[in-house]
Amino acid sequence: MEVVILSGAEEIGAVAADAIADLLHRKPAAVLGLATGSSPLAIYDELAARCEAGAISFRQARGFTLDEYVGLPADHPQRYRTVIEDVFVSRVDFAPGAVEGPDGLASDIPAACAAFESAIQAAGGVDLQILGIGTDGHIAFNEPGSSLASRTRIKTLTRQTRIDNARFFDDDLDAVPTHCLTQGLATIMAARHVILVATGRGKAEAVHHLVEGAVSALWPATILQHHPHVTVLLDDAAARRLQLVDYYRETYLSKPKWQGI
Repeated sequence: MEVVILSGAEEIGAVAADAIADLLHRKPAAVLGLATGSSPLAIYDELAARCEAGAISFRQARGFTLDEYVGLPADHPQRYRTVIEDVFVSRVDFAPGAVEGPDGLASDIPAACAAFESAIQAAGGVDLQILGIGTDGHIAFNEPGSSLASRTRIKTLTRQTRIDNARFFDDDLDAVPTHCLTQGLATIMAARHVILVATGRGKAEAVHHLVEGAVSALWPATILQHHPHVTVLLDDAAARRLQLVDYYRETYLSKPKWQGI
């Protein structure tokens, strides 16, 4: 796990976009894992700017989203298919239908989850997965207590996650769905490269457990310690509880430029 501490969201977006651009240049038909939420927005802004400038293209690429609320109407602005379309997909040149997500309106939820897993496998797996992290250590919607071997499935959201997400629903907690479909921890672990972004003091405790704590289902993101290629991009506030913060800074500053992340 590589920990990179940067000046803020703009620099984080640029560093992550560099890695994605390098991937697309090596493999134009790359498969990307796309997170929603506030953490990856700077990445999407930077990628959209580079695409508009003609520096990169997503024409041959594919994407899979991490999760979806169960039961939100198809036209609801917070449905994740709508959110990812607004913040990223519509701003670059993906081919129509190239980005898929789990179907939160499916009549047969287990079948929809199995179909989503099969679609990822048929695409050759995810080359680069973008992640955020919840204040309780969840990634995607794998809440504390999730199986470390889990695959895409239905989950019940914790009250804390619903409180955290209420800002997207006009601060109305009752409007936040109680269930979601989410890629499982084992599904995420199958991605070849994971870039996790965390900013702000509110994420510091979760980041501490992610990077320096024990692997535990109580902090689901800690499973990433067993992944061979994880990059954690942080600002100073999110890194404030790390014990080895000086080492992480020195390591990143001294690494060969050709190595990338």
